[in-house]
Amino acid sequence: MALVGGGPGAFIGPVHRMAAELDGAIELVAGAFSRDPKKSRAAGEMWGLPGERVYDDWRAMIAAEAARDDGAELVAIVTPNHLHLPIARAALQAGLHVISDKPATATLAEAQELRRLADAAGRLFGLTYTYTGYPMVREAREIVRRGDLGALRKVVVEYSQGWLAEAIEQGGDNKQAGWRTNPEEAGLGGCIGDIGVHAFNIAEFVSGARVAQLSAQLSRIVPGRALDDDCNMLLRFEGGAPGVLIASQVAAGDRNGLRLRVYGETGGLDWSHEQPDRLTVNWLARPTQVLHAGAPYLGAASLAATRLPTGHPEGFIEAFANIYRDFAAAIVAGAPAAEGVPDALEGLRGMAFVERAVASSLNDGAWTSLEDFR
Repeated sequence: MALVGGGPGAFIGPVHRMAAELDGAIELVAGAFSRDPKKSRAAGEMWGLPGERVYDDWRAMIAAEAARDDGAELVAIVTPNHLHLPIARAALQAGLHVISDKPATATLAEAQELRRLADAAGRLFGLTYTYTGYPMVREAREIVRRGDLGALRKVVVEYSQGWLAEAIEQGGDNKQAGWRTNPEEAGLGGCIGDIGVHAFNIAEFVSGARVAQLSAQLSRIVPGRALDDDCNMLLRFEGGAPGVLIASQVAAGDRNGLRLRVYGETGGLDWSHEQPDRLTVNWLARPTQVLHAGAPYLGAASLAATRLPTGHPEGFIEAFANIYRDFAAAIVAGAPAAEGVPDALEGLRGMAFVERAVASSLNDGAWTSLEDFR
């Protein structure tokens, strides 16, 4: 693997590196870690890479690695959103596989181009929608797929953070806040593009149903902020089931409050990121069940995503690692797709969700269709 981004001061880059290498299926061999050559070299030294495999520019890295007999086979993209498409385009056209942090691109038009590129390249493209890697999220998906809950009736997903409750981007010292609130780097969406797409993705992943329409209200709560920092919307799923999606980065005191509830005719599922190794099933006419990660009664998809015996907590790095492991297995097998790993279509739907939510909000919450993006 070669990594683009993730230099000193980055949050998600080191997470990608740890997750990718956790199971021994992937090795970091090269990188262009920062636009600042000194910072890129510092990151390379920290991670033990030889100097000739640490690049000042991602374009030079892709060209050089594609030409090497022992070059990288996979490029991981962990940059601000506006660089996702150009890096992915160059890597795919050079014959390399690509895995990218979400959202797929900065705009819907770019996501449409990316999907065309991925389809034409004959290489795998994956997105790290991290929460799909959790064992109990995969168990929840299987419960819905088996029909245990009956027909889908309602989906409620919420993702609340408080780290942007103050204008910390205005001081210039917080790199993460700076680019996430800057339209030139983040794209059209702020909170909706950063964590709202996670909520949208996990709702579709577990329910097995596509969102057909949405009605959104996006707000800029903190004065002077250029992008939304709070999102509230109603959803309509294919088949008619209603849904609610809430995402906020100004919920003072909240940390990483992702919660998903999926209701059917005979029961409902409840999963929270604050207790990721548990899945609660509330039945209509029988006692509540609390399922635990790693337990022998779980399905194959959940058990395959668990590394430790039940009762031993696994978390964010391991969920990330499950996505990387599945992606690496597909590369080695020469498979046309990586089973269970979000792909360019999911990236397209994520960007359609962002742009349509922004459009709906500007039109006073008018119902807006997502049915063209399937």
